[in-house]
Amino acid sequence: MKALLPLVLLTLLAATPAAPPTQRVRQFRQAHERELLAEFGQLVAISNVAADSAGLRRTAQFIQGMMRRRGIATELLAAPTPGVPPVVFGEVRVPGATRTVIFYAHYDGQPVNPAQWGYGLQPFRPQLATGPLDRGGQLTELPAAGQPLNPDWRLYARSASDDKAGVMAILTGYEALKASKLKPNINIKFFFEGEEERSSPHLAEILAKHKARLASDVWVICDGPVHQSGRKQVVFGARGDVNMRLTVYGPRRPLHSGHYGNWAPNPGLALARLLASMEDSTGRVRVAGFYDDVTPLSPAEKAALAQVPNLDETIRQELGFARPYGTGQTLVELLNQPSLNINGMQSANVGPAAANVIPTSAAAVLDLRLVPGNDAQRQVQKVVRHIEAQGYHVLSAEPTDAERAQYPLLVKVQAEPGYNAQRTRLDLPIARQIIAAVQTTTTDPVVVLPTMGGSLPLYVFEQQLQAQTITVPVANYDNNQHAENENIRLGNLWEGLETMAAIMQLK
Repeated sequence: MKALLPLVLLTLLAATPAAPPTQRVRQFRQAHERELLAEFGQLVAISNVAADSAGLRRTAQFIQGMMRRRGIATELLAAPTPGVPPVVFGEVRVPGATRTVIFYAHYDGQPVNPAQWGYGLQPFRPQLATGPLDRGGQLTELPAAGQPLNPDWRLYARSASDDKAGVMAILTGYEALKASKLKPNINIKFFFEGEEERSSPHLAEILAKHKARLASDVWVICDGPVHQSGRKQVVFGARGDVNMRLTVYGPRRPLHSGHYGNWAPNPGLALARLLASMEDSTGRVRVAGFYDDVTPLSPAEKAALAQVPNLDETIRQELGFARPYGTGQTLVELLNQPSLNINGMQSANVGPAAANVIPTSAAAVLDLRLVPGNDAQRQVQKVVRHIEAQGYHVLSAEPTDAERAQYPLLVKVQAEPGYNAQRTRLDLPIARQIIAAVQTTTTDPVVVLPTMGGSLPLYVFEQQLQAQTITVPVANYDNNQHAENENIRLGNLWEGLETMAAIMQLK
């Protein structure tokens, strides 16, 4: 039977596209675009970065208001640890329904540096544009009443795509069904988290505390982008993630580079050499054992990858670099391998503030992406052993005078807890049903991915609740998530609404 799985999957993916999406859902959206966009604009205007706890509370309260206006019973689920942003929870019970689906999105966002946002944009002042601003789009205002909104327009704001678009798509999907007299066929629970961008450090304790409330048949995760081709996709896993902070030390005080250059050790150069030792010129990680414990893809997962459109050359040209990493491997193949990325480096100053100095320290943040088989802390220890193999004495705190005198190479290593990867089987009956539901909303074949490139705390749901998770993204792939000038294409927001509504009508 197992040998037939790839054939079954290929047959499913190659099937004739299903009927168009429910017209009444689309008609509801078309009749209420302006009100929905105004509400979404209010949501993304609220600061939601981790450092702004008051803004996170306001965001949670605003989402509760959105739910109450749609007739959804809602409450805040608190973590045992004080001061943790609450989960915004809601529930709709449908008479006669035998299954329950929990819809997940997160309402917190990445940090912002307003100085890096271009075109006169501000992170929490939503602004419409006629298209991508880096490709000729222009800032604009709402058209006159009665004029439709162009689906190719963009709304620029922090978290417009990651992941307040997910919150909006889920809630408006339910609203569209209710307003269109299309009863959901499942019991629906809503779970909106406030710590995902900090690696969800308290999610496990929230799930454990409220385990009985969170019983379900499957979690539908609304986060991340659709495929680069614009086609909708259903994703069965996410890479895990753990960050490491490295600080390399030089002299106790900054020194004049003319008086002490070529004599006093420069921590910036030492850090650059250390980081360069971790990867070869093709992006292959040189850390011993980095790939050893990877769980191989199943035949069904390999079959799904073979059906994914290959847009590598188009994306490479769009992004403007000559040669990708990964000798002979495609982007989607590389997403199923662990990675080591340098998020940032810092040592003294550059630009107008640059000075002729030998700095006292240099720092970098590493981002380790994990796949099934990897363990976050085991992967961290592999990197630590590599650092030690380069001659470094590894510290967990600032060096003492004795350590400075004894060790020529000193590095402080700090690792966050992180979380592991997770992947759901493609051949589950409910998985096939969700793919079929998404397919009813589009005439293009749905892309099926075993693993997305980004990370989500899906492992925690599996660990704490033994839950199955399936990710259904809605955002445009070029949304600048986690960076300046984040945006959402309006058409993706509207299509996401239809997608969530379709899943809510699972038989």
